[in-house]
Amino acid sequence: MPTRIEKQGSVWTIIHSRPEARNAMDPEHAKALYDAFLEFDADDDALVAVFWGEGGYFCAGWDLKRASEISDPNSMKSYEFGEEGAPLMAPMGPSRLELSKPVIAAVAGPAVAGGMELAMWADMRVMEETAFMGVYCRRWGVPLIDGGTVRLPRLVGEGRAMDLILTGRRVDADEALRIGLCEYVVPEGQAREKAEALAHSLTKFPQSCMRADRHSLRDQHGLSERDAMRQEWQGSSPEVLKVGVEGANRFASGKGRGGDFKDI
Repeated sequence: MPTRIEKQGSVWTIIHSRPEARNAMDPEHAKALYDAFLEFDADDDALVAVFWGEGGYFCAGWDLKRASEISDPNSMKSYEFGEEGAPLMAPMGPSRLELSKPVIAAVAGPAVAGGMELAMWADMRVMEETAFMGVYCRRWGVPLIDGGTVRLPRLVGEGRAMDLILTGRRVDADEALRIGLCEYVVPEGQAREKAEALAHSLTKFPQSCMRADRHSLRDQHGLSERDAMRQEWQGSSPEVLKVGVEGANRFASGKGRGGDFKDI
């Protein structure tokens, strides 16, 4: 199966499996990933997803052997944006989706070109110490069309993003952590385990509040400070604030003192 889902309670691990091609993407695998993430977002029992590439590879980008078979570049028009708000599939699959719940990328081996774009689409990234990223498509004249030029400067700043995009150089895990391209670095073979543990920790929190804060953070780009703060306030609906009051009552009763995240 090109994509499968393994469920541990409310944590879903969505697995991209094409290791014979270093998990390079083709249209069939892109559609399978796209459908899997839509299924995750639609299921009320699923709270956090882990995105993992099987076989020691996150994703080596678009399958250039398949790309070499494209006789008419206009055929890529099928990926054009349609009506506002439509959940459109991108060439790499889910990278245009705006999900309502968090996704954590567990990165082993290469996450390069379109694979790097998929990793940046996630909310957080856990990289193995031997993993690496890079705009490797620079060598072949293949542009970033799955959000790379948008998300990379938001993560690392415009100057660093320009360096990585123009040079296409390799970015190892230690540098990715230093510049903000990933949030955690773990020993080889442990990215999935760490990402799943992190995902389970997120399921313990009141979800409506966490999702409201996540939405505000993601949607404030391009807004003035005042408009962004207005959006933040409007996202704290009475239903969300009610959950906060209930949490305050638990604290008042003695829960979670001293920064204890276990007993909340």
